Amino acid sequence: MSDYDEDTAFLGQTGPFFWTTFFLLNTVFVSTGFNGLYMVFIGATPNHHCLIPDFNLTEEWTNAIIPFTLVNGEEVKSQCSRYSLDVVRNMSAEGLIPGRDVNLTDLVQEGCLDGWNYSKDIYQSNIVTEWDLVCDDQWKVPFASSTLFVGYLFGSLISGHVSDRFGRKKVVFISLVAQSVAVMLQSFSHSWQMFCVMFLFVGASQISLYISAFVLGTEVLSKTMRILFTTLGAFLFYCIGYMTLPWIAYGIREWRTLLAVLSSTAVVYIPLWWFIPESPRWLITQGRVEEAEAIVREAARKNKIEAPAVIFKESEASAQFKKYTMLDILKSKKIRSITLMCLILWMAINIGYFGLSLNTSNLSGNPFMNCFLSATTEVPAYVVSTVLLKKCPRRALLSSFLVIGGGVLLLIQFIPEDLQYVALALEMTGKFGFTMAFSIVYIYTAEVYPTVLRNVGMGMCSSAARIGSITAPYVIYLGSYNKALPYILMGSLTIASSVVNIFLPETLNRDLPETVEQMQECQGLCNGMKKRKYLEDEGRKNLPIQREVRQDLQAP
Repeated sequence: MSDYDEDTAFLGQTGPFFWTTFFLLNTVFVSTGFNGLYMVFIGATPNHHCLIPDFNLTEEWTNAIIPFTLVNGEEVKSQCSRYSLDVVRNMSAEGLIPGRDVNLTDLVQEGCLDGWNYSKDIYQSNIVTEWDLVCDDQWKVPFASSTLFVGYLFGSLISGHVSDRFGRKKVVFISLVAQSVAVMLQSFSHSWQMFCVMFLFVGASQISLYISAFVLGTEVLSKTMRILFTTLGAFLFYCIGYMTLPWIAYGIREWRTLLAVLSSTAVVYIPLWWFIPESPRWLITQGRVEEAEAIVREAARKNKIEAPAVIFKESEASAQFKKYTMLDILKSKKIRSITLMCLILWMAINIGYFGLSLNTSNLSGNPFMNCFLSATTEVPAYVVSTVLLKKCPRRALLSSFLVIGGGVLLLIQFIPEDLQYVALALEMTGKFGFTMAFSIVYIYTAEVYPTVLRNVGMGMCSSAARIGSITAPYVIYLGSYNKALPYILMGSLTIASSVVNIFLPETLNRDLPETVEQMQECQGLCNGMKKRKYLEDEGRKNLPIQREVRQDLQAP
């Protein structure tokens, strides 16, 4: 496929065909922003306490039946226990006054045997209030979130193989339909188990959609448009969907209706089937050169350019390319070392990015505005990263923003309770740093791996990223035990990954490696050990000469 760009150079770098394809493909990413993080709202835990049946208790006992407990140094009403209802009912009937006639600390406590009473100040209903996912069952919320990311993992592993076999365009639209159907079925879930199963399909179809559309854009667009598409376009349009989500959720406070509305938005993408072309590069690899030529000639017509009589050479259709697998990465120590460091980077960045994204409902203030602010901080991050990547060293840039993202998270725990806006500003700063790192690591990793292993390497890193995102909900879950724990863990892990990044090779202003031999080696300790070994070998070689020199100098 090395001649494809040369054969289609007559189309130019821009034009109506490229711009139309650019914007239509980018609109697909809006749906991934819609459906990626609605768990922030439908899985949020509202204020709640034990439901008290109507037993004609006195007003004093009705107010006192919920005990107080210490949470993060502050006394609040218990959300998971109450004083024994039988005991309280008897004392109320006897006319005893709590706190005066009865010492409440001596009373027996029991769980919420009759269910819970949930505040409807923010949410009319969600999966927490519907299936009582609180107290002993609160672990089910992060588990449900993780099923989405497990779906991401499966989708990442199979989407490439499916699109290679059936075509990029078909997989994009099949994934769109599958995502819409999965979200719609999820809105009809009759149990938590069904909800989790459908969330698995939502994740698999969503990441398949994202990857297939991303690949289709890189293969159809010209070199200039391709760079804009991969570094800015896809991320920004994802942000548009992400920023729109809290406003839709603000208007629809009932979770089933919210999912049904989000699912129905896929209808607007149906007409795009007739405007988005298949990848000519993929068609050529399948031997369908005539179809590829037809697409290129249509592009030339839209760009008002005359196409040559013969566009693709016959040898291009029959070219054979060696397939590489994960085993090829394990064979070389150089590639193993770089891959291990990349896996750590991707995992740490995804834990921080998705951890902060899912944590917006736990922040002080309006959860809808917090989610919108979290999404808004990504826009300047993507723009700035695109500009900086043109001139700045990758290692220094990535390490800097990892330190910023991790550093502010470690600082948050020292902010007093009465300065919540400062803590919110720090969290948004951390989100900015993680988003910058998120966008940089995609480009950086692609530049480190050689062409023959780039897809395999990116696939392995993407799988590590999925493991990080699966872990993220449980990191946030630690906040139910101690508010500072998630920030300490995410901050420490991010700082550690910034140190690992120092040992990766620099790729700025270097040609992309085509073969394994052209791939750079890791820096720092790796180079230091190699240099030390070289000096030791040279020293052993020169030892006889050094002895002769010393003997000559000592001779009278």
